[in-house]
Amino acid sequence: MAYSDLELLARIVKCEAGGEGENGMQAVASVVMNRVNITYGEYGRLHTVREVVFQQRQFVCAMETVGGQYNAQNLYNMSLEQIHWDIAEWAIAGNRLTNLGFALWFFNPYSLNCRPNFPSRVGEFVIRIGDHCFYNPTDAYADT
Repeated sequence: MAYSDLELLARIVKCEAGGEGENGMQAVASVVMNRVNITYGEYGRLHTVREVVFQQRQFVCAMETVGGQYNAQNLYNMSLEQIHWDIAEWAIAGNRLTNLGFALWFFNPYSLNCRPNFPSRVGEFVIRIGDHCFYNPTDAYADT
């Protein structure tokens, strides 16, 4: 399906953080838009929400299969509500959560502790929102 960037962002927000409340969903939208807007490193070569969302192995919700099994929790199966559209519009308009910094990564550690770096030493822990840990780029990220 050919979704607009707005709908694609709303769908990835719902799929990745629909159970994390408004702040959690805004944080995920911020990460996607930070990747769209960064001008250097690996994500500096991506320029649209579509390129960011569908970059290989970045968002489980953008995958129809995981480990050879159908992934029922994918963005195509999301039923959007007004809040998902509102958050996508908020992020595309240039808004970001101020306590998030310029986070480029998030993940759920399935534990109480966030590791200090993610996905490697290119990302440094900045904040936990709900079940997700968020990471800002370090100087090493520029070389990716």
